[in-house]
Amino acid sequence: MGELRKSFHEELDEIQSGIVRMAALVTEAVPRATESLLESNLGLAQELITADDHLDDLSVHLEERCHHVLALQAPMASDLRALSTALRLNAELERSGDLAVNIAKATRRIYGTRYDATLRGLLVRMSDEACRLLRLSIDSYVDRNAGLAAALDDIDDQLDNLNRECVQAVFQAHNDACIDLQAAVQLCLISRYYERIGDHAVNIGERVVYMVTGWLPEYTGSARLQIREHYQLGEADDETIEE
Repeated sequence: MGELRKSFHEELDEIQSGIVRMAALVTEAVPRATESLLESNLGLAQELITADDHLDDLSVHLEERCHHVLALQAPMASDLRALSTALRLNAELERSGDLAVNIAKATRRIYGTRYDATLRGLLVRMSDEACRLLRLSIDSYVDRNAGLAAALDDIDDQLDNLNRECVQAVFQAHNDACIDLQAAVQLCLISRYYERIGDHAVNIGERVVYMVTGWLPEYTGSARLQIREHYQLGEADDETIEE
């Protein structure tokens, strides 16, 4: 039995290593996608688009490995939460990688666009902040740091603010005839892509809190619903008695 558990925890360690590898690929892809955009580098953009196949392949194998362990080991309690968390993180990271690819694809759509200093600076800051959030989220996962994981939602406010600033800067650049309408639309979408990467990092944090403590934010809403339904049922019973 001890040998079986040892093998099981070795599997969990390998799955965690796979998650960390995925996170490394994404945090490398985001700034490179930003570079392809700002430098109008079509070769780099295509390289990133092609490289996403590797991330997808790793994601598929990680998901299959998690399902294999679930089927054969029938884990309980914290081990089950660790596996379900790995499955969720796998999905969050794969989607973050897709968003980096979307930025690279936008390079082709608005090739040759010139960015003023304000726009360029905001895009770089959003790229850096999105990567910082991803790194912090994975640090919380590896260290099982529920405090850091829970703080990610507040840390993400900085990226949300940058998103608003970037959209305003895009509108201003378009009004000043510095960029055309297509570029303005694409840049607003790109700003949203960075912001969504931050949201995925926050989601990772929520799952880490669940892995460590067994609690999810959705539980609060579920509890409120049950309380409302309980009181509504009680009021209905009282009306029946009065009749």
